Amino acid sequence: MWLGALPRQTVDNHGSKRFSVSALGITADAALVMVDLKPGGLIGRHPAVATQLMVVLDGDATVSGADGEPVSIGPGQAAVWERGEPHETRTVDGLHALVVEGDVDLREPGHLVDRGDT
Repeated sequence: MWLGALPRQTVDNHGSKRFSVSALGITADAALVMVDLKPGGLIGRHPAVATQLMVVLDGDATVSGADGEPVSIGPGQAAVWERGEPHETRTVDGLHALVVEGDVDLREPGHLVDRGDT
């Protein structure tokens, strides 16, 4: 599956600008969404409806949580917001990210959750 081919929905809630999302998948506990912000884009400040993990795949992001302090993140880095936490995301040059939103148990980095068939 080429992620760029997914249908996109433009979002302008909360004063968002140049922002679209693509549904990638859903489980009983979480939704997986691709986020695209064009250069100069903004996901306006709003409370998280559930735990959110945003992993930057490409581009730049300046994110803030409840304290409003901006933090810059890039490819391979992530932001986490808890249910109800006000947050926003901005970009200068554009952003592609994967968001996992829902009842997600985030563990310590490197923690092996499921060994699968190995």
